[in-house]
Amino acid sequence: MAGDPEKERFLEEFCPDYGYPDGPKNVDEIRATEFKRLNDMVYLDHAGATLYSEKQMQNVMDDFNSSIYGNPHSQSNCGMTTCGLVEEARLQVLRFFNACPGEYKCIFTSGATAALKLLGETFPWSPSSVFMYTMENHNSVLGMREYALGKGASAVAVDIEDAIGRSGTKIIPHSLQRRDTKNTPQTSEIFNLFAFPSECNFSGLRFKLNLVDEINEGLYELPAASQKHRGKWKILIDAAKGSATAPPDLSKHKADFVVVSFYKLFGYPTGIGALIARNESANLLNKTYFGGGTVAASIADFDLYKRRENVEEYLEDGTLNFLSIASLRQGFKILNQLTMPAIQRHTTALASYVRNALVNLRHMNGIHVCTVYGVNQDKLLFDGMGPIVSFNLRRPDGSWFGYREVEKLASLSNIQLRTGCFCNPGACAKLLGLSHADLQSNIEAGHVCWDDYDILKGKPTGAVRVSFGYMSTFEDARKFLKFIESSFVSLPYDLFGGKTSHLPNGVAGIKGVANSLFLKSVIVYPIKSCAGFSVDSWPLCDTGLLHDREWLLKSMGGDILTQKKVPEMGLITTLVDLKLGLLLVESPRCKQKLQIELTSEQCSNETGVMEIYSQRHEVQGYSDTINQWFSDAVGRPCMLVRSCSSQKPICPNRNGDNEMCRDAGSRLSFVNEAQFLLVSVESVGDLNSRLKSKFHDGANNHCQPIQIDPSRFRPNLVVSGGYPFAEDQWKTMKIGGATFTSLGGCNRCQMINMTPKNETMQRSNEPLATLASYRRSKGKIYFGILLKLQDCTEQGAWLSAGQEVIANAE
Repeated sequence: MAGDPEKERFLEEFCPDYGYPDGPKNVDEIRATEFKRLNDMVYLDHAGATLYSEKQMQNVMDDFNSSIYGNPHSQSNCGMTTCGLVEEARLQVLRFFNACPGEYKCIFTSGATAALKLLGETFPWSPSSVFMYTMENHNSVLGMREYALGKGASAVAVDIEDAIGRSGTKIIPHSLQRRDTKNTPQTSEIFNLFAFPSECNFSGLRFKLNLVDEINEGLYELPAASQKHRGKWKILIDAAKGSATAPPDLSKHKADFVVVSFYKLFGYPTGIGALIARNESANLLNKTYFGGGTVAASIADFDLYKRRENVEEYLEDGTLNFLSIASLRQGFKILNQLTMPAIQRHTTALASYVRNALVNLRHMNGIHVCTVYGVNQDKLLFDGMGPIVSFNLRRPDGSWFGYREVEKLASLSNIQLRTGCFCNPGACAKLLGLSHADLQSNIEAGHVCWDDYDILKGKPTGAVRVSFGYMSTFEDARKFLKFIESSFVSLPYDLFGGKTSHLPNGVAGIKGVANSLFLKSVIVYPIKSCAGFSVDSWPLCDTGLLHDREWLLKSMGGDILTQKKVPEMGLITTLVDLKLGLLLVESPRCKQKLQIELTSEQCSNETGVMEIYSQRHEVQGYSDTINQWFSDAVGRPCMLVRSCSSQKPICPNRNGDNEMCRDAGSRLSFVNEAQFLLVSVESVGDLNSRLKSKFHDGANNHCQPIQIDPSRFRPNLVVSGGYPFAEDQWKTMKIGGATFTSLGGCNRCQMINMTPKNETMQRSNEPLATLASYRRSKGKIYFGILLKLQDCTEQGAWLSAGQEVIANAE
């Protein structure tokens, strides 16, 4: 502790809440003995899935290796043993929620989503029913709306507010949703369902559970008063997130239904969850399907079956995932040893520390760096914050950093976090201030979940989320905060304009170029994402270098394969022999070298059309023999296709962002953005110097300094004789009789971090992590420039190593 004043200040504020001082092990001992695999990784996505401990998994395996569990529907001794284990697991789950076994049932499902689906399809909806849910609900709760609307019920999202001056809660409804459904029978009794999360998985806001009591007792205000007293309200708590640190106490707040996924609590097992249902409410659920073992009797050739009396067995489908259920006790054992109150205090301390630090971060000009979501909410309605911190970051000029940029850089720093809307569109729109018009506009612009549209029309479409688990440490939180401060606070101006102090030696802005520039090498990549070959001389054509990216591999479903998805593609070597008229392909996974004729004779007679990166290509396929060779090479079924011709780019998307159409006037092969990519030997040398310095400073975990070859960046043209990064300023260049126009910098991705070694593709954080420290601008990391062939004075021109390069920065 001595010599770490930052941690001392933290402990002064949060001790004894932090670290389990009264537990069997403190958090540092837990990390050192039970999470050794984390090493220097900072894992901050516990709201997505927390981590299992190594001791937990060892205990599970010991149990499996010493026990024999049979099918619980079998009457054998092994089956009866499993039956007893399943019943004990049900009781353990009920104890976790402090639910009386005489009042509640535990129905096992494959997860919280499956529990919600089960509830949605079996709930007694009628045309007079109302499905009411707070805006902060997860998509899995919103999906229940389809069952309600399909049965003629109405659905409405609501906000809750304090009923000022009166006891209870004020409910503010959004627009009522209803579908025209004919022939839906009205039931004699009307049942409504009200759903809310115990903790919002977007912001971490914890709902006060007395909302259950207020709904049950009618202590709420609802403008649509006619609906208030029509029928009986049933209450659903989505506790999938909240249960990891603060499970609802059902002895105090008697909700009708609670859903949970156990991997959110202790990491393993996945694929198992539960619906906890109050007896009188469980009996209302009407299930149509029955599976093996869930009925007492059935007749195969006559419409008759008798369901089992136990609600659990009636609502469960077939044989339970009994081995996963057997594993639950090892997870609960950990939680019981640490105790849930201690886990809540520990994780809340870490989240509060990070939240407070982010709120106080400012740029040098005084602008706040972070907008943190969920803070300063009504304390009468919410029970504080859970161990989630969601935020977005601003630049010094007030514009937003995209959350994908944050995620990308965090990954390079070995920090795992989550970005987007976290499957919670209501909370996302509400907290980010996105109107229906904004959301509709974003969808029309092409924005969908998990894409890269993180900023549209100047507004974030999602956020960054960090979340803490029972094994998280102060060191995790501190490393994350240092990452935010070093990467996003008071950054210099744009890489290609304004200040250039972050560029090597301040040379990137000079207008002149060296007179000794020459073309060092030419590299051709016949098959997209596979290895290329270097040549001394190569012909040009109207799409760039002849045969460059003329072929690609696609999955049987039509997806284009790249090294990002299939790293093994980097092991496939290629060579085009123009004299023999052959494409030669080799792979360490294939014994035979593949020879493909450059003429179209080996192509299949069938042609098709592919759209890739805003260009439409006419393509031809190959024989099953050739496709099987490539399938063996990459370890998955795939097909080789060849571009026969391409049309000029298709119009930009509705948002006007035509990023993948950088070369908007040229014919392209299967390239991402432009006909050519150029890097300079001097820029690569500068990068290597930085990597060497980083190694000597102990800033990475490599045993020896990394040396990067220009080929790592998959360039077509490698030039030498200039200054590092002088190419950033080039507008045009001439090589022999060919004139090229610069389209700007090339945005780099994780692909440059992959390198072949011992017949496998290995990943690391370099060189992208180092490039991010000085080659980043507006969410992109640039290295090299993209070119288009502007003009060629020679028919059938070739590029040759050694040719003079005349560059113009004007």
